[in-house]
Amino acid sequence: MNTTTVAVDLAKSVFQLAVADTQWRVIEQHRLTRAQFERWFTNRNVSLVIMEAWGSAHHWARSLNALGIEVKLLPAAYIRAAVDVNKTQ
Repeated sequence: MNTTTVAVDLAKSVFQLAVADTQWRVIEQHRLTRAQFERWFTNRNVSLVIMEAWGSAHHWARSLNALGIEVKLLPAAYIRAAVDVNKTQ
């Protein structure tokens, strides 16, 4: 698989992944536990991972960097703004 970008939503026990191709179209979505999350990246050709900079994000960024994957941490303010747009008032 020639995956280029993976967006990750970190949580306490279950992580949500959205896999995008080179045209930024979502081609896969996964819901993984912590153990599955670690194994998933060892079997894939991923060049970039994007995740929100929460507490555990730095730990996962270091782990993914050790596998040779570039990681971009986005400030929480950027993510929160996208969520607030979709809410009804």
